[in-house]
Amino acid sequence: MAERIIIDTDPGQDDAVAILLALASPDEIEVLGITAVAGNVPLALTARNARIVCELAGRPDMKVFAGCDRPLRHDLVTAEHVHGKTGLDGPDLPEPTMPLQDAHGVDFIIETLRAEPAGTVTLCPLGPLTNIATAFERAPDVVSRVKRIVLMGGAYFEVGNITPAAEFNIYVDPEAAALVFGAGVPLVVLPLDVTHKALVTKPRNDAFRALGNRAGTAVAQMTDFFERFDLAKYGSDGAPLHDPCVTAYLLRPELFSGRHINVEIETVSPLTRGMTVADWWGVTDRAPNATFIGDLDADGFFSLLTERLARL
Repeated sequence: MAERIIIDTDPGQDDAVAILLALASPDEIEVLGITAVAGNVPLALTARNARIVCELAGRPDMKVFAGCDRPLRHDLVTAEHVHGKTGLDGPDLPEPTMPLQDAHGVDFIIETLRAEPAGTVTLCPLGPLTNIATAFERAPDVVSRVKRIVLMGGAYFEVGNITPAAEFNIYVDPEAAALVFGAGVPLVVLPLDVTHKALVTKPRNDAFRALGNRAGTAVAQMTDFFERFDLAKYGSDGAPLHDPCVTAYLLRPELFSGRHINVEIETVSPLTRGMTVADWWGVTDRAPNATFIGDLDADGFFSLLTERLARL
């Protein structure tokens, strides 16, 4: 039976690939809707980009909602320095023609969790956790109805990518992250520790381009664009595909390994604000609240991704 999910996202090239992978896998994943949040770029662009990606996947029927345009407590920090001014720089993709839904993304999350049987809907955040936290604050009754949350965010061994201590998605809205991590919902966290192992090397990107369809070409062009940032920063062999790790985990959890540990979010310290304090070594008595993923089978990940993109 297909896993029923809501994708909460701030596209972002890697978000786009995560969405494409989900929409290419209808037998295993049923996307109930997509909610946009401000993050990599402002909300107007993330809502636009989510619809562009749906149309690229041949799914103009998908419901896309605009959610929160700023973090809970602080000003928005964006990442145009990574993703370009549109968030999807690289390919030349047409403006979307499908409509943005009238309802607010947070209302869609709340109403969907209330309408569907308890324990049947998985939330898949690919950006800052503002929409999810706002839904939990406004409607505490829905928290217990969530099956699980599978998210991209945080870091431990790889420390930070926006500050020395913090990963971008958590840093943008650590108060939201603290609320979500403390809500008691089963959590699977795909941090930089695993996403930095999902590197788009040249042969892997050539395989996307060789598919010959619009989606494969667009993904190759996206990774061509944003790998310049990671090559300069890390000296790695290619760009890490962060967010598709969430979708791949839903499809093939056996490709991943990690530990069930306690993860707390730092919200106060100016030095480490947004840090995911992961008790990887079990040195505290704090109760585990998250499955924190540390490794993946990169070849298996890219085989899955290439095979699914070929379907679009």
